[in-house]
Amino acid sequence: MVDDAMLQRLVDAAREARGYAHAPYSKFAVGAALLDEQGRVHAGCNIENAAYAECLCAEAVALAHLVMAGGRRVIAAAVAGVAPKPVTPCGGCRQKLREFAEDDATIVVADMDAVRLTTTLGTLLPWSFGTGHLR
Repeated sequence: MVDDAMLQRLVDAAREARGYAHAPYSKFAVGAALLDEQGRVHAGCNIENAAYAECLCAEAVALAHLVMAGGRRVIAAAVAGVAPKPVTPCGGCRQKLREFAEDDATIVVADMDAVRLTTTLGTLLPWSFGTGHLR
């Protein structure tokens, strides 16, 4: 269980990361922050590319930071984006998160003013395919 202060720290880190987004084509900036098993926060932003298929989502960038720092487990995640509906991780990022997180991992979705949704990875990606299927 992640306490409210830590969830707020994640939201703040995701909002800050959003400010670094490279989104010249869509103008849709997203930030993400992940809490690892050691209590460290790893942030990332989306990075677009003129060859659209080569874009990186904020969650994927944050996961790369987590792995490079020696993290192996995502306990909680926050995503910050501004849109009429909550900006949740895309399908591909849900699967990427599942590689490092269990179904009960907390996912917080915020805009720049408020938390819009608090859920779990299992709710966002029910019946997911994970490492347990390969054992």
